[in-house]
Amino acid sequence: MKNNNKVSNPAIEKLVSEILSQSDPSEIFGKEGIFQGIKKQIVNKILEKEMKSHIGYEKHSKNEKYSDNRRNGNYEKTLIDPEGRKLTVEVPRDRDGEFEPQLIPKGVRKFEGFDDKVISLYARGMTIREIQGHLEELYATKVSSELISKVTDGILEEVTAWQNRALDNVYPIMYLDCIHVKARDNHVIINKAVYLAIGVNMEGKKELLGIWIGKNEGCKFWMQVVTELKNRGVAQIYVACVDGLKGFPEAINSIFPKTIVQLCIVHMVRNSVKYVSYKDLKAVTADLKAVYSAINEAEGLRELQNFAKKWDEKYPVGLSDFLCKYDFSICPIL
Repeated sequence: MKNNNKVSNPAIEKLVSEILSQSDPSEIFGKEGIFQGIKKQIVNKILEKEMKSHIGYEKHSKNEKYSDNRRNGNYEKTLIDPEGRKLTVEVPRDRDGEFEPQLIPKGVRKFEGFDDKVISLYARGMTIREIQGHLEELYATKVSSELISKVTDGILEEVTAWQNRALDNVYPIMYLDCIHVKARDNHVIINKAVYLAIGVNMEGKKELLGIWIGKNEGCKFWMQVVTELKNRGVAQIYVACVDGLKGFPEAINSIFPKTIVQLCIVHMVRNSVKYVSYKDLKAVTADLKAVYSAINEAEGLRELQNFAKKWDEKYPVGLSDFLCKYDFSICPIL
């Protein structure tokens, strides 16, 4: 790879290499992914606001002594979503046993249709009206506008603090990706682009740095995202892992000029096998794996040439994508 202007530090490169070998950006939505923690946080916050509406005062408030009924701690409840992922939340209790959670009624453990709405709640670009609409949809039954208003106030406080929190100075790896979700806009369901920034810190731990909502994926929006990350304290990204969006590397390097921009292997393989017949798919992907899992650049180039001899004549259009992007997407540390 030809990146003579990029930062070169053997210790950092070793750390990045170790992290990359263990990392899978899809873990964010897995059973133990980063997103599970965010869901738990938002559910707990909503339930606390429901309890406040029921009992009349906030947790640890001095007003407790003026109330006949009082809080009585919490109990854990494990929910299951349609994908089988478990989420353990804290449900508040009152002494009189009168509190009936409306978001998660007693006896209900299946929790559906939540992921897209939580992503939207935490994303920049949502209006208060849109947030209220998403909260209303989370409830299986009709709830009062007063409750929605109180829950919204609590959510806005939580979300704003999360959106504006300070970030680490250095991230060895950052995944920048865009997913598309369905959202209600003026009573019409439309597709919206959700921009995600996932950082791997110096301890090798992933964290969701931010979520942004846009109409569609574009480099101009990504430049705004990267600029915001810098304004929140990020001074250096060693490797940015991205999809194949045209102009994306330039957008990143305009803000972080020393960052090595690497095309995500998953995106590159997916694009490369787009025109491969099903009967050849297994063999082609196995041969591609020999290229991107090579222990060094020299071995990778040898495997790439072997791959080209075997498949390029049969699939010159799709697989040439891998050949053309090899220098760009495979860092020396790999």
